[in-house]
Formats: sequence, C-alpha cells, structure tokens
Amino acid sequence: MKFSFVSLLACGLAVDAHTIFQKLSVNGKDNGQLTGIRAPSNNNPVQDVTSSNMICGAPGSKSNTVIPVTAGDRLGAYWGHVIGGAQFANDVDNPIAKSHKGPVMAYLAKVDNAASTGTSGLKWFKVWQDTFDTSSRKWGVDNMLANNGWTFFNLPTCIAPGQYLLRMETIALHSANKPNQAQFYQSCAQINVSGSGSFTPSQTVSFPGAYKASDAGISVNIYGLKGQPDNDGKPYQAPGPAPITC
Repeated sequence: MKFSFVSLLACGLAVDAHTIFQKLSVNGKDNGQLTGIRAPSNNNPVQDVTSSNMICGAPGSKSNTVIPVTAGDRLGAYWGHVIGGAQFANDVDNPIAKSHKGPVMAYLAKVDNAASTGTSGLKWFKVWQDTFDTSSRKWGVDNMLANNGWTFFNLPTCIAPGQYLLRMETIALHSANKPNQAQFYQSCAQINVSGSGSFTPSQTVSFPGAYKASDAGISVNIYGLKGQPDNDGKPYQAPGPAPITC
C-alpha cells in the first residue's frame, strides 16, 4: 500500500525533516547500508548537549564490521531522512529539509577495537568540517543537499594507523535563536586506518562535554536582516575544536 503525504498526516504517522548518517564510502566505494555504522534507529535530533547520545546518537544499529581505510583516502558520509534514505516517494526532506541549515563535521577517537569498544570516555579530535562560506552564503548542509546526501572529505594523511570511531555530525540551526533548540544529528563509523602517519593529538575533547548550550556556534541567530538563513554573510564559528592540520 502506498501513502501520500496527506494520508501520512491523516494517519498520524511521523513526518519530520531530520537526518541520519548511515553509510560510508571509501574512494568512491559504497560499503552499504549500516555496514560498519553505529546509527540511531530513528532520526530524532539530540538537543541536550549534556546527553550521552551526543556521542554516536541514541542507541540503535550495531555492526561487527570495521571498514578498512588508508590515511589520505577520500571518505564519503551518506545522510538520509530515515534509514534507507527517503521516507516515501518524492520525499522533499531527503536527506534533510532545506531549511535545516548548519555545519557538517567529522571527529575521530582512537580505540583498541572499533567493533566492540564502548563510547564513554573516548578522546575525540576534529579532522574536517564544512561550516559556512561567507562568499556563497552556503552551509555544509547545502553542500550535502547538492550531493544527494553525501558529504566528502579526505582523511588527513598524518592519521596514525589503528582503529578509530569516526563521528559524523550535522547541526541544524534553523531554530537555534531559541534556547536549546539547535538540533544535533550524529552516528559513528568503525574504521581501521593504515598508512605511515604518526599523528598524536595534543588536545582532545569529550562527548558530552565538548559543547556548551551557550557556545556561539550553537546559540545563534542565522537569519540576516532580510530574513534569509545566510548569517548576514558574517563568519560562523562551529562548536568544538578546529580541525587538525598535518
């Protein structure tokens, strides 16, 4: 049976504008749905920065796979409205609603065994971010939308060999001008990095703890004088540390 958008509303089924990171590609090779991914089972955002769900999202899918990557590889993170992508045919909110402007970021935490490690107490460092371009006035989410749900970045060549959790995060800021209304979406991929890198972070952060609700990149009005979500063309400072440099 097929449901229209109207019939979904009439039946009281969930229709929202949220997103889930659910696939990882390596140099263009898609590893498949939820392979090597720890993802929440629903697309509800985390809005309490002190919650343990800030680490890899709410408890949900688990995988025994650890995805092999080499430092310097081009990684792709796929985001979809629900697990599987679109929630229904012609889903205009897949991968996320166009109104949900904000940054997309990637963190790593080194672990002994990425498939079995717990998530509390890990030490994270940021390896990439796509925030806000003051020239084009486009957000990281705009680039995700343009790439049909994919965000791409190169894993820094200096990353030391070993197993890691890769934490991908999107922050939707459309209501962040109100207290505690920024929306955080995150999942974690399990990766095994090879290569000749030797980077050891001198500073790391913890989740929860890395962000405060009052941070400039979280408590923010992204609407300019003309009412557009363009931050009035001003620079945007994403929460958390700056990405590492090799």
